[in-house]
Amino acid sequence: MLYFVARRLVSALSVVLVTLIATFALFFIAPTDPAGAICGERNCTQQRYNEIKSNLHLDRPKVQQFAEYTAGIFTGRDFTTSGVTQHCAAPCLGFSFKNDRPVTEMLKSRFPVTLSLVAGYAVLVLTIGVFVGSQAAKRRGTLGDRALMTSTLVVSSVPYYIVALMIALYLTILYPILPRGSWTPPSENIGKWFAGLLTPWLVLGIYSCTSYARYSRGSMVETLSEDYIRTARAKGLSDRVVTYKHALRSGLIPVITIFGLDVAGSLAGAIFTERIFDLPGLGVLVLDSLNSYDLPVIMGTVLVASVILVAMNFLVDIGYSLIDPRVRLT
Repeated sequence: MLYFVARRLVSALSVVLVTLIATFALFFIAPTDPAGAICGERNCTQQRYNEIKSNLHLDRPKVQQFAEYTAGIFTGRDFTTSGVTQHCAAPCLGFSFKNDRPVTEMLKSRFPVTLSLVAGYAVLVLTIGVFVGSQAAKRRGTLGDRALMTSTLVVSSVPYYIVALMIALYLTILYPILPRGSWTPPSENIGKWFAGLLTPWLVLGIYSCTSYARYSRGSMVETLSEDYIRTARAKGLSDRVVTYKHALRSGLIPVITIFGLDVAGSLAGAIFTERIFDLPGLGVLVLDSLNSYDLPVIMGTVLVASVILVAMNFLVDIGYSLIDPRVRLT
């Protein structure tokens, strides 16, 4: 176990390092001009342009810029704006001169929004999606199985942003059946926090449940035909025990793999959901940063997303052995 963890940690750090190098090269070595974009085409004097380059440390050699950026993640950095020096505490992911704030602070203020959204989504897909898929697998070939799978295909064939827009328009604005999306920190008012996220949870979660129902059904159908399942039935075990204690644990393996990647991707920014339901999360932050050409924020978000993706893959590998005792870590 310890050897597996150590080996995977080394692999994970290697992936993050490669991502860091690639992202830095893409944003700061490629033929782009961040200082010119920040300064703007109008009323941009040479003095202002040079000041921006100095503040961003773009006037230094590329190797030195990369070394300073990497060191800032562990030790912090100092940035000067309008003659005022500000300290960016570790882990420092850069400084946004558009917002006059360290990137880390901006990500910290937005991350709870996206985390809350993804947490509700995760609960829905792992309960409703897996339950529907397992029930369809138990009734394979019946009218109920066909009805469930057909309905999931119909829903998933419609682009998600159209579904979200229609629900936001008709069920929260024109006919306020559901509460409109909003963000209130749970520490301030947990009731408003729940109400503000209820509609985004339902839209994102139930739409994603259609895919997880099909994944679960396909995996469960294959598992229910295994020899050890037939042996369990021959021993006289109840259908409930065979399905949920034996078959489901094995059938969840491919679902957990997809789930880990989906959660990591959603944490990086559920862009459509946050924009449509007016949630100030990471997805909206990335879009705003792209529009304003705020490269430090974009780069910081990419690094955070890579760390989340690596961490989720690691947890998924550990989860394999916990869900299915036949899996051993090697």
